[in-house]
Amino acid sequence: MAGATTHGILYAAFGIVDDNGDIIKDAKKGVSELGVEVVDGDGEGATTANITGLEQNGTIKWANNKAKRITHGKQQPQVALTMLDIKKDLLNRLKGYVSDGKGGYVLTSGSKPNVALLICSEDMDGTRIYEGFANGELTQAAQNHGTDNNNITEADTTLTYQALAPIKDTTFVDDKGVTQPYKVWADDEAGFDINAMFKEVFGGFDGVASLKIPGGTKTGSVAVDGGSGLH
Repeated sequence: MAGATTHGILYAAFGIVDDNGDIIKDAKKGVSELGVEVVDGDGEGATTANITGLEQNGTIKWANNKAKRITHGKQQPQVALTMLDIKKDLLNRLKGYVSDGKGGYVLTSGSKPNVALLICSEDMDGTRIYEGFANGELTQAAQNHGTDNNNITEADTTLTYQALAPIKDTTFVDDKGVTQPYKVWADDEAGFDINAMFKEVFGGFDGVASLKIPGGTKTGSVAVDGGSGLH
């Protein structure tokens, strides 16, 4: 069984879903014609992905001079992402920046895109841990710059992902039939299926075998050819 302690970031994957919660397979309206983009190009990838808001501290309720009950607020997950690099056109689409057709981009005054996000890490024994968000918004609050000297001064991209409830009422459902904004998987669990996981996170996405995912093949949940390395 998977351990609770994780290390590293194997990859982060992004997709954009429409107002029905279905993945958009379009290079201009979505992230790509495939619908999902694993950020792992030359010099690209995530360096940190810090998730907060998975639970709210409880409020103690008293009666008869005794603490009788604890009530909890709803999950409000956020992810603080730092990217070593990410393609600018992809980032613009994820943030909701629109092109003027002349090389310029501005933030839309309309609704931001519905972004789905999957983060993969591993426990100390190599079990793959997946944390998914089927709907949310991505923002970049600042862009830093610094002068080069004897060394290059890099300004890595820092982003905030704010998770929302899934659009589809069949996604991330708990034991009470209520949808939740966050779901976690371990690939050593009985019944784990990477295809089913991607399909749930990314609004019906069915192209896992076409993705270039870092790492070697570990489970038999998906057919892999070449070096795509699906877990």
